[in-house]
This record gives sequence, structure tokens and C-alpha cells, in this order.
Amino acid sequence: MIQLTVKEDLVRRSLALLLAPLLLLPATASPATAASAASAPSASAEAQAASITYRTIPGEGGAPLRAFVVAPTGSGPHPLLVMPSSWAVSGIEYVGAAAKLAYRSGYAVISYTSRGFHDSGGEIDVAGTATVADVSRVIDWGITNLDADPARIGVAGISYGGGQSLLAAAADPRVRAVAALSTWSDLARSLYPNETVSSQAVDLLLTAGKLTGRPGQVLRDAETAYREGRFEDVVPISPPRSPSTKVPALSRAAVLIGNAWNDGLFPPGQITDLFSELTGPKRLLLTPGDHATAELFGAAGLPNEVWDAVGRWFDHHLRGVANGVDREAPVWLRPNNGGAWRTYPSWSAVTTARESLPLAEAGFGAGRATLADSGAVLVSGALQAFLKIPTGVALPLVDRSGAAVWTGPVLRSTTLVGGTPRARLNVTAAAETSLFAYLYEVNGLGLGALISHKPVVVRAGSRVVDLELEPALWQVGAGNRLALVVDTVDGRYGSVGTRGAAVTIGAGSVLEVPISG
Repeated sequence: MIQLTVKEDLVRRSLALLLAPLLLLPATASPATAASAASAPSASAEAQAASITYRTIPGEGGAPLRAFVVAPTGSGPHPLLVMPSSWAVSGIEYVGAAAKLAYRSGYAVISYTSRGFHDSGGEIDVAGTATVADVSRVIDWGITNLDADPARIGVAGISYGGGQSLLAAAADPRVRAVAALSTWSDLARSLYPNETVSSQAVDLLLTAGKLTGRPGQVLRDAETAYREGRFEDVVPISPPRSPSTKVPALSRAAVLIGNAWNDGLFPPGQITDLFSELTGPKRLLLTPGDHATAELFGAAGLPNEVWDAVGRWFDHHLRGVANGVDREAPVWLRPNNGGAWRTYPSWSAVTTARESLPLAEAGFGAGRATLADSGAVLVSGALQAFLKIPTGVALPLVDRSGAAVWTGPVLRSTTLVGGTPRARLNVTAAAETSLFAYLYEVNGLGLGALISHKPVVVRAGSRVVDLELEPALWQVGAGNRLALVVDTVDGRYGSVGTRGAAVTIGAGSVLEVPISG
């Protein structure tokens, strides 16, 4: 068997990229704010005085939670926003955004360090019952100490804080509005897609947790199982920690979710599915970028489209501002390779047609790395968003002894790929094998840019594999082609397989490409 794990130097580089920007935010502006109503600054009351204090708030079971409290100095009651910190980050994370919300719109905001991290008490329980209950205890404290209005409560956060926000809204009916950014809906689906360990993401989270916090028993047991190659034993902790299992309760609140197309920790497919199931007021924002990159600068108080949308969301649902949020389309997407916001009445409406590309029979051997690759967590998506450098491939150089390669016809006009690409593969494998499917846009020279990808593990024998790649919104230029590559090794993931074992993608296989009008 082949077991591929991320190298320590890659973990260190990725960890630095995750933590450094949050602790040492650069003095540069985020992408320019769009002129559309969806990204206009929040409608706000007259600027008012506010205070910033550093407090200790008793969490669930009395665990001390260290928090920055930003509150208007005038008389209340004030709408209350509670913001749990991201994984490995302290409560200072949202102080810039909190100050803007307090000064401009009169919110009382509590930005606190999540249980088990830095100077907050307790142990890291991976968004377990105590961590979720902490949100309710912080709400209790805010109502008592900040003259906060118990009928106007919102919760917001990035990453780990976003997941806590969704789980807390499902658990506490006082939460009327949520903004969850770079979040998850299903932990197992995010970190163990189709029985494939997302090794770079898991190593990064484990390393960051140990460096900045105190892992509890659940996290310690999960790491032991992961290191011993038993990640399937970690899966049972997922359902109670996954908002996708709490849709009816979560639908009581007005839910805004913002994620990035290339999120290396929590890919967008699990988010679009959750969004589609919610029945209350909801909004989905998907933008270019990787984990937390789209909203990072806004948390520090710098101009930012995502946080502008968050402000408008809370203004309408907590302050009753008639800013049009209730009349706007619920789905807002920016193409991953550049372009203006596009709006849709639902996620399903993004796709207006599906084109089928037949795949001829192809065979190759397992365990051979090729130039086809999904890139590095945090790095690749950020390069795509900020520098317009995609995860690329030179298609003619992809080793056909280790991969199957198919190309579609030349596209005569610009085509917008929008929605979830699907592949139906008739697979015959000599042994259990990891497969990685990559959808590219390639030019006349065969140089390609990655649009989407997805892993899957197949058992020995013959079977039909219906594989959903990650959702995408991508403009394919006139004169270019779509290409699909399937191989068995990817540096982002752990792989299983017997080196050289035969894999055949049989006749009758097909790629379905979603087209957006």
C-alpha cells in the first residue's frame, strides 16, 4: 500500500500563512468594493462613542473566556453580536470589524478567544457541546452587562468561529441572525471527502491546535487515529459537530454564508448543499480565494466586500434597516478567474444547461505522480485570488502511464462553467486505489488552469463511480478547451493503492459540465 503524507516543511509554511496574516495584518486594502447594493457600506446610525475593554467572561462550566468587548457608551438596549475566534487565533481577530459595527451602527460586540486556545480556559473539544454552549454563556453575559437587547442577537465568525456560529444558532433560539465565513457544514465531508484524507488540512489544523492551545481528549484521540491510518474512526465525531445535521433548528435564524471557491479546508460543495436545504432567510457568497482569504482584511476593519455584506445582513435582520436585503437575490457569486458579481435566485438556478463529453477508454498504472495536482492548501487559492495565478498544468507533459487524459472540443465562444461538474466513470481497478479527477481549461498549447477537482477511493473490481467535483464559476475563453485528467496521487491528500496496479476507465464514461447562462 502507498501512504502519502504532507511534508513537515509544507505544514510549517501553510501554518505561517494561516496565522501570520491574522496576527500581523498588513496595511493594504482589500479588493475594491463593488458599487452594487450588495456590497455597499452598511446603512448606519449617526456615529457614536464606544469603549473597548478586555474582559474575562465565564463560559460553559465556568471556563474563563478572554474577550474584547466593544460597546456603545450611550444608553441601550443595543443589538448584540457575539464573535467566537477562528482555530488557533485569539479574540483580537475581529476587533477592527467590531469597532466599525459599534461606532457606526450601535452594536455591542464581543470578540472572544474560543475555548482551549491562548489565554481562554478549557480544552479544545472541536466545536463540541461545551464550545457551542460557550456562545450562549457569552450571550447571557452580554445581555446582563452591556444593556444588550435579548430580542436582537447575532453571531458571526470565520472558520472555526463560523462553524460555532451555525451550531450555536441551531442550539440557541435567541440567535436571530448568523454570518458564517469560510465555514463548514459537514466536518467529515470536508476533511475526509469520499474516504480520502485531506492530509495537508488535517496536519495544519493539528499542528496549529497544539501550538496555540490545549487539545482535549476528542482531538487527541482523533490525532492518534489519523496517525495510525484509521481516519474512518474519526468520522463518528462529525455529525453532532456538523450544521448539516441541524437544518430545521438552524432555519429559525437568518443565515449568511460566505466561502471561497478554492477553500482548502472546507470546500464549497458541502456549503452549497447546506445552503440549498435552509428554509429561512439566507444568503450565499462565493468568491475567489482560499480559506479565510476573502474576508481576512475585513475582520481587521479594512474595506472589504464580504464584511460590507455582513454589516448589511445584520442591519436588516437585527436593526430593522430597510436596506433591500430582503428583496435581493440570495445567491451572489464572483467567477473564480475574475469578473463582477453575478446573482441568482437559488443555487440550482446557477446551472442552466449541462453538456456531456464522452470519455474514451483509457488505462494506466496506480501510484505514479503526474503533473496534474490540486495545489497546496492556503497557497494555491490565494495565488488565484490575489495574483491571478491558477493551479496549472502542461497537459502534453502529463504522464499517460499514470493518468487518463481527455480533451473536449474547441469552444467557439466564451463559456461560463457554473455549478457542480459531474463525472460518471466505469472503473476497473486491480486493487483498492485513490483516484483524483481534475477539470481544466486548456489553451491551444495544452497549458491549463484548474477549474475544479475531487478525490475518491475505489475498491478492487469493476464499478460505476458517480463523482461530483467541487462547484465552480469559471469563464472559459473562446478558442480554449475543457480537459479532464484522472490520476492516483495528489500531494494535498493521502493516497492508497498498489504501485503499478492497473486502472481502466472504460467506454461509456462521461463528463457532465454545468453551464451558466
